Amino acid sequence: MKAQLKVGLIGYGYAGATFHAPLIEYSGSTALTVIATTQTGKAKIDYPTALVVSNIDQLLAIDELDCIVIATPNDTHFDLAYKVLNSGRHVVVDKPVTLTADEAKTLTEFAAQKNVAFVPFHNRRWDGDFLTLQALIGSGKLGRITHFESHFDRFRPDVPQRWREESERGGGLLFDLGPHLIDQALVLFGMPETISATLKHHRDRAAAPDYIHLQLGYPDKEIILHASALSAIVPARFIVHGTQGSYLKTGLDVQEDQLKSGLRPGDATFGVNPAGLWSELVDHRLSNTALSTQDGAYVEFYRLLAQSILDGARFPVAAQDGVNVMMLIELAMQSASDGQRKSVGTM
Repeated sequence: MKAQLKVGLIGYGYAGATFHAPLIEYSGSTALTVIATTQTGKAKIDYPTALVVSNIDQLLAIDELDCIVIATPNDTHFDLAYKVLNSGRHVVVDKPVTLTADEAKTLTEFAAQKNVAFVPFHNRRWDGDFLTLQALIGSGKLGRITHFESHFDRFRPDVPQRWREESERGGGLLFDLGPHLIDQALVLFGMPETISATLKHHRDRAAAPDYIHLQLGYPDKEIILHASALSAIVPARFIVHGTQGSYLKTGLDVQEDQLKSGLRPGDATFGVNPAGLWSELVDHRLSNTALSTQDGAYVEFYRLLAQSILDGARFPVAAQDGVNVMMLIELAMQSASDGQRKSVGTM
């Protein structure tokens, strides 16, 4: 029997129950061994083979765990991750990994000292539309990219009472969806030279930004990253223009909604996304064709993580990626505050 990475999960709220637990359980390479949560009853019903404990100290006392996943409120990430790393375990931290770039850098350096992995949960690298776009850009069929827009828009006019809406706890769209938008852009294009940002509170009683508009500056292209809680039409997810063609994809990757509905990786329709539109010049005429979208594959995150930890394979999400994302988030907040485009350095 193939060895599996034994994983402990801290937190069984939305992120833990919707994303991490089912992906760990169904990756084929990881085993959901222990869950630490105050919602012990729900966790025991959902995962009867896992040991369910009520706090992190009980979880850390279990020697057999190889890796621990932190899926708790954003303002708890740093302290919990530091405690896990100090125990000598590998750690996965849901986005945003911390609330500041300095905290992310501290965890990166501490993990290196402990010779364990500190891994940001940048699962949307395995969105089907992003995988499709990445392959299309890599093929050169769009030519040199001149314009890229990435939208993550939804219609949620009511502001729920939850920590994700509290600015002081790392709530709001910049910390919630910003890490996904930024990380995908960095995968495609690397670090920008500049960043400018607009952050707004558009909904009644919004306590944290619910509208974000970021512009990443590169010498030969402009990148727009956008998210809104007040978009009542099916949004464009990606708009990409190049010197040889364009790509348009509407709607969000289906995996989150499928996981919420109880569908699981391995089910026949899991991760199956509708096609996008590819426009190119053929014999000096514009040709518009449907471009099939790759299936989404969030389980690849945990399958590749197990391969990395157990077999030494390279894992595609580096700790520095989390630092870079947080650095750009901080610069975005500064830009929105003073209205100035910010130069991007390194950490």
